Amino acid sequence: MGSRQRQNTIAGLIFTSPFIVGFLVFSFYPIGASLFYSFTSYRILTPPHWIGLGNYQRMLFTDELFWTSLYNTSFFTLLSVPSGLLASFVLALALNANIRGLSIYRTVFYLPSLVPTVAVAIIWLWLFHTRYGLLNIILQWLGLPRVGWLTSPGMAKPSLAIMGLWAIGPTVIIFLASLQDVPQQLYEAAEIDGAYYLQKTVYITVPMVTPVILFNLIMGLIGSFQYFTQAYIMTNGGPVNATLMYVMYLYKNGFEYIQMGYASAMAWVLFLVILLCTAVVLRSSGRWVYYGGVAR
Repeated sequence: MGSRQRQNTIAGLIFTSPFIVGFLVFSFYPIGASLFYSFTSYRILTPPHWIGLGNYQRMLFTDELFWTSLYNTSFFTLLSVPSGLLASFVLALALNANIRGLSIYRTVFYLPSLVPTVAVAIIWLWLFHTRYGLLNIILQWLGLPRVGWLTSPGMAKPSLAIMGLWAIGPTVIIFLASLQDVPQQLYEAAEIDGAYYLQKTVYITVPMVTPVILFNLIMGLIGSFQYFTQAYIMTNGGPVNATLMYVMYLYKNGFEYIQMGYASAMAWVLFLVILLCTAVVLRSSGRWVYYGGVAR
């Protein structure tokens, strides 16, 4: 390497050193440390003690709450991800119409996603209140019985999924951008052939936005498996562990029970679960995702 190239290399390393140091300190080292701690019994105040696969054996064969939290998270994912995708797509179709004041409507539907998560949880905690909640008051006006939105084990997870529809603004924006990228000549040709709006949506719009559906699906899966804040504030895992989400149980093990080694093992299992689900979705995408009209 010549002196000029050496100088350029040194200058490049100097300019990228903040990122390199930040990545090594705040990302690479914590990831490696958590992998090591997952094979140890580590209670923070005492040195870690190597136990091999003990944490994973306990997790898979003796810890019933592990399977409960995994079931709750999987059930919540099956509820929230499809409903969120469908609601986002339908709302994006409505916001893609050529009407007066469209920018105002787009802003109004996006604003809820800007509200802090904690504030949203407190608002919906009041809306879902069994006695004083607005939703149950409306049901009473309609002559219907009250619903234990957050106090019934069967309704707690669906209630959280309903609340998740409040913050679909970013997904709507992504869908809206993809809708505006669909070639208009396809719609014009369909109109000439006498196609109705629903037919154009099913046979033109949906296939053309399948890459975006794939992206939002994967991001929704990742986000739902990491669901924590709302459930922690509103129910703290209740009633009867019906909303004990996986990340909440991981948090409790790490910071309430001071079992950081076990929590690290749970984190790596979560990583593998998300990786497996993402791989399955990507593997199946060749049958339904179209790029330029060609399935891959």
